[in-house]
Amino acid sequence: MRHASTRAAKRLGLLSGAAALAVSLSLLPQEAQAGPGDFQRGPDPTEQSITAERGPFATAQTTVDGPTFKSGTAYYPTDTSQGTFGAVVVSPGFVTPEALISWYGPRLASQGFVVLTLETNSGFDQPDDRATQMLNALDYLVRSSSVRTRIDPNRLAVMGHSMGGGGSLKASESRPSLKAAVPLMPWSNDKTWQTDRVPTMIIGAENDAIASPASHAEVFYNSLTAAPEKAYLELRGADHNVALGSNVTIAKYSIAWLKRFVDEDVRYEQFLCPAPTPNTQISEYRNTCPTG
Repeated sequence: MRHASTRAAKRLGLLSGAAALAVSLSLLPQEAQAGPGDFQRGPDPTEQSITAERGPFATAQTTVDGPTFKSGTAYYPTDTSQGTFGAVVVSPGFVTPEALISWYGPRLASQGFVVLTLETNSGFDQPDDRATQMLNALDYLVRSSSVRTRIDPNRLAVMGHSMGGGGSLKASESRPSLKAAVPLMPWSNDKTWQTDRVPTMIIGAENDAIASPASHAEVFYNSLTAAPEKAYLELRGADHNVALGSNVTIAKYSIAWLKRFVDEDVRYEQFLCPAPTPNTQISEYRNTCPTG
């Protein structure tokens, strides 16, 4: 009888220990899927903050020479207190040097992104070549670059002008894990993007004689039938090169799109939904109107 009591006491002790262990483990930090707001960076946005030349983050920059692309400049927030940031690679277009897209670097980085403006291997590189270089640049940023510890490798995006815009569509089609794409006045001989599953905002220019919206941007937008969210913004009276200098409208909507889909930050939906009506800056806007 005494042995039975001892065994019962031992079992009771084991159960009590197990319960205590379970309670202790429940108090430890848990690895879990990110919840709403986990990737929010910076203060609540306003019209003034999203259109400002610089956002709330101080930035720095460093030259990047990658083994699978020519070179580039990485711009990044100096603040490390809010965790890691999403990363965006921006490609120039046909015979366009990195210098003409360099304004995107500090503009986007100051809103809470690591941004690489790319110098392509050749100014004559076609969209598919630019897509490969953009993806290689993203891989280099997160694996080998000096800013890799600042980047969340699961929150990456691409952006590009002209053939760089066509390249960003190809990069998205090739890598559906990307969180967002922003093609600017995109040019490509490929008009079919039905398998592209990346949230995409296409920005076109009303008077673009090189990549006319009717032959490029609008056609691309209509073909994005598998994209979970998409938008098309057309700049009133603008030509093909409007993206090669600081532009408030391009910056505002690019930032809102990247924030919404790279950072999953629903605070920026106010700039996307309801869709803006045509005005002195915008001749047309179409979208699927993302909601939280």
